[in-house]
Amino acid sequence: MYELSEPEFVQFQRFIYQAAGITLASSKRMLVAARLGRRVQQCNLPGFGHYFRLLASGAEPTEIQTAVDLLTTNETYFFREPAHFDLLRRVALGPRTSPEPFRVWSAASSTGEEAYSVAMVLADCLGDRAWEVVGSDISLRVLERARRGHYPDERTEHMPDLYRRRFCLRGIGEQAGTVLIARGLRSRVAFLQVNLNTTLPTRLGRFDVVLLRNVMIYFNGDTKRQVVARVLTTLKPGGTFVIGHSETLNGVSEDVRAVAPSIYRKP
Repeated sequence: MYELSEPEFVQFQRFIYQAAGITLASSKRMLVAARLGRRVQQCNLPGFGHYFRLLASGAEPTEIQTAVDLLTTNETYFFREPAHFDLLRRVALGPRTSPEPFRVWSAASSTGEEAYSVAMVLADCLGDRAWEVVGSDISLRVLERARRGHYPDERTEHMPDLYRRRFCLRGIGEQAGTVLIARGLRSRVAFLQVNLNTTLPTRLGRFDVVLLRNVMIYFNGDTKRQVVARVLTTLKPGGTFVIGHSETLNGVSEDVRAVAPSIYRKP
């Protein structure tokens, strides 16, 4: 394996911060070496320094996306932090005066488990009424996996049995040990590439619920404040904003009011 020197690691720290606002701790040096080492080899380059110069030159924009994909952490599963999905059901079934669809944004949806979990809840409690789910991520690689909706069986461990039977197809033969999200549900979820560290695309629109869970842990203080301010512009007045149980908006935003741990409402 190629050796990643400290100065080279610092270069990649700066690269991913500038590209995605992610702060890589010094303890992540071995992780960076492992994730980028194979790519350096695939590019037939003699070392990490040459790979960084390739990225910095801007001559290969698709390679920049590849590096971002490799350096972003994507760890998730269905119905992670299940209390949030109980909340989603209550909000979706609450009184509504607008004829517009009930819209939910999974703002860092990774490989799609969170967005599909949201869709299962809405399909169950709203049925044929108008609703929409948008999942987004900076990584094209994980978005491709999300659109396929094909997962190892263990990712569904926390999924209610009723939903597993209703919304998942179990693999057989070579696909044994996997599940495929049913086409009808997949068609109700739109996946978009969105960099939360830059101006958000206007096509996102506005949402009744926004989930920005387990994302801020990768940002420094300034980036947290900027990202949250940006994301909250998409939340309708009275809308619900959800973050991870280990996260807080203390010192980050005063634009929403806490209603329960990790749950906020926009006035």
